[in-house]
Amino acid sequence: MEVTQRELVTMIHGMLFGGFFLLALFGALVLLLDRFNPDRSNSDRIAVGISPAQPAPRWQTLYLIAMVAAGWAAVLSGATIVYPWYRAVAPAGADLALYPQRLLMSHPTTAGWHNFGMEWKEHVAWIAPMAGTMVAWVLLKHRAAWNAHRAVRTTVLGFAAVAFLAAMIAGGWGAMINKKAPVQGGQSYQLMGSTK
Repeated sequence: MEVTQRELVTMIHGMLFGGFFLLALFGALVLLLDRFNPDRSNSDRIAVGISPAQPAPRWQTLYLIAMVAAGWAAVLSGATIVYPWYRAVAPAGADLALYPQRLLMSHPTTAGWHNFGMEWKEHVAWIAPMAGTMVAWVLLKHRAAWNAHRAVRTTVLGFAAVAFLAAMIAGGWGAMINKKAPVQGGQSYQLMGSTK
């Protein structure tokens, strides 16, 4: 079993950074929904560490920072590394399998994967880490406002939901497009011994 350099970088971009970001966003949503519980009394809130006077617990701080870092790593690695490989212009007579965008656009039945899917993905993906960063910032730096104002809690929850939805759309389109026209090329790495 072997993988090329570009395939490996694409896996790191999507499965490692993007996958972790999506899972971490889901965890943040669960945390926010738990904190949003209007039935919880003030003494219950203080018992679980939701006091405006206390900073966020260390594990939450690390969790939110890792979540934001994974989101930005996914978007920036996609925009600066994977996307230029995807969008490379094929020379005349080249094997289009090495030029994913051109491969998709070469057939009317697959052109929609680029014209709709990739065009949508490349724009919506930026929303996810922006909204996720806002969520983390409020939870880490403005806990008193979070605890004191229902409107702040509702807004932060909305931004977390938008970040999750944007990450799902971008990741879903990315996975489907990479299945249809994978980014390939570069040095090959042997992951497991051959069966010969």
